[in-house]
Amino acid sequence: MNAREDQDSISGKAYDLALARRLWRFIRPHRKVFFLSALLLPVHQCFNLAQPLLLKAGIDAVSAGDGFTLITTGALFFVALLAEGAAFFFQYYLSMLVAQRCLADLRVELFSHVQRLPMSYFDRNPVGRVMTRMTTDVEVLQEMFAAGAMNLVADLVLIVAIVGIMLSLHVEMALVSLAMIPFLLLAINVFRIKARQTYRLIRTRIARVNAYLGEAIPGMAVIQLFNRQARSFEEFDGLNRSHRDAIQRSNVYEASLFSIVEAAGSLSIALLLWYGGGEVLQGIVSIGTFVAFSEYIRRLFVPLRDFSNKYAVIQAAMTAAERIFELLDTPVEVPGRAQSQPAVAPSATVATPARAESQPAAAPSAAASSPAATAAPATAGSQPAATPSAVAPAAIQPARGAVEFDDVWFSYRPGDPVLKGVSFRIEPGERVAVIGATGSGKTTTIKLMSRFYDVDSGAVRVGGRDVREWDLDALRRHMGVVLQDVFLFSGDILSNLKLGNQDVSEDQIRAALRNANAEGFIRRLPGGLRAPVRERGNNLSAGQRQLLALVRMFVVDPEILVLDEATSSVDTETEFLVQGAFEKIMANRTCLVIAHRLSTIRNADRIVVFHRGVIREMGSHAELMEQQGVYYRLHQLQFQGDGDGMAAPEAPDVVAVD
Repeated sequence: MNAREDQDSISGKAYDLALARRLWRFIRPHRKVFFLSALLLPVHQCFNLAQPLLLKAGIDAVSAGDGFTLITTGALFFVALLAEGAAFFFQYYLSMLVAQRCLADLRVELFSHVQRLPMSYFDRNPVGRVMTRMTTDVEVLQEMFAAGAMNLVADLVLIVAIVGIMLSLHVEMALVSLAMIPFLLLAINVFRIKARQTYRLIRTRIARVNAYLGEAIPGMAVIQLFNRQARSFEEFDGLNRSHRDAIQRSNVYEASLFSIVEAAGSLSIALLLWYGGGEVLQGIVSIGTFVAFSEYIRRLFVPLRDFSNKYAVIQAAMTAAERIFELLDTPVEVPGRAQSQPAVAPSATVATPARAESQPAAAPSAAASSPAATAAPATAGSQPAATPSAVAPAAIQPARGAVEFDDVWFSYRPGDPVLKGVSFRIEPGERVAVIGATGSGKTTTIKLMSRFYDVDSGAVRVGGRDVREWDLDALRRHMGVVLQDVFLFSGDILSNLKLGNQDVSEDQIRAALRNANAEGFIRRLPGGLRAPVRERGNNLSAGQRQLLALVRMFVVDPEILVLDEATSSVDTETEFLVQGAFEKIMANRTCLVIAHRLSTIRNADRIVVFHRGVIREMGSHAELMEQQGVYYRLHQLQFQGDGDGMAAPEAPDVVAVD
């Protein structure tokens, strides 16, 4: 994380009241339990405040020799103790019940929002920082409830009540006993100002620690291979020490405030002994009143002493809430998603149902006969969809839809365009390959088609409709993307093939396995479809993961298929299996194939050659070879050591053009 990111994370004034209002939105659904818990607070405090008065009455009864009053006040004191304990138990239990429910709702909303964020957000923010806001920051809010920090208002009422009772008992003795309060309030105000800055710094630095761990742990193999352990340790140690120093600074403030409160409490007792003791000796004040004063002073400084802890927790919670709501306020720059649908993970193979109806993709006649399709054909002039139903696949019916890039300009960073006026069209059912050096903009075309990003200018159209007019879920249901690095989730094989779609039967899965030439390796796994999959599928080979990605495509039956370097990391034997499955799934579909290996795309209907963000050449393999331009030179470079590469088009070539 750079210095600018650090500054952005800790700048700005936090408005506790505004943050509390936003937190109330999550408490509101559980407000009945919350208000019941709040009602128990004054009940608990009343029984607490009654005890010194009962103690005074009992002592005065002893002095007066009134046995009946002594027994009565003793019984009432015992009842007050029991009632105070019961009220505290139920109040704490109900407040924690509300806390767990509303924080669970907050986590769900955070995750739902993160799923709908544009890919540009994840480009700018490391995974560790996002996880910090969704985990540790939420846990800090839980600590606020657990520490009773929400009782600060009740504590303030308690302090006012104690001061009022003391003044009613004896004004002069109360004023002397409370002489240290103004100095204490000044110290608390200084602590309040310093604590907010410190706790914001703590949250920022723990986010840096988590961000580093989120990168270092998945990259541990690289760290060990390049003997970078010592350097990585130094970097982590530096981040860890900066976090420790921030916590130590907060400890200094907390310890200072705690010690000041303790000292003020001791001085108040000393003042009470000095002045109140003289009043007792002169017979002006009874011993019972003196004891009641000492009890009230003790009860007065308990919330003041605990204020340092509670205020520390509430300041940390407000800082955490500030960061959480900053994440929730991050705009979903790509509008149009149905709110009730979960977002598709961008790093995973896209695997959502291809269409609402259950007809197979290879039967366009069934789709064409749909009344909805006849009534609402997809055209470039169609109006933007207001709801998912308005752009449902059956209604728009792109039918192996055409894909068109119309004078597209796009940049990840302002002033540094990746695509510069790119225009090409893929007809329905056509197979088009895109090649070019690394960084030429090939993979960017996928991201724009799937609308992970929006174009700077120009238009990307699917089925004749600008992708910005599509509902995102409906758009992505028509596309299947097989990436070079296939993402698998922890679980088993079957859950990774269904990806939460319970409408897919096991028979459909087995049919897809046969079509993808993956049935053999699944049969060899212990447990078959129930074989466990570890994190990111690291217990499977790259080729096996690629075959599973193809099975996903056969299951979802997409109308538009995109293959991004799908065979670049598999062995020769697996490549033959994968290529055979590709031929099956690409039949009668609109296909965009991105590849470095030219041997895999010779049979494409057209080949588009990218170079530095522009299209340099376009045509069939034979046409481009005749032109002897960029494609010809790339072809010669890959096959120059293989003899006549043209004679063996199926022979795999591992030379990549970068």
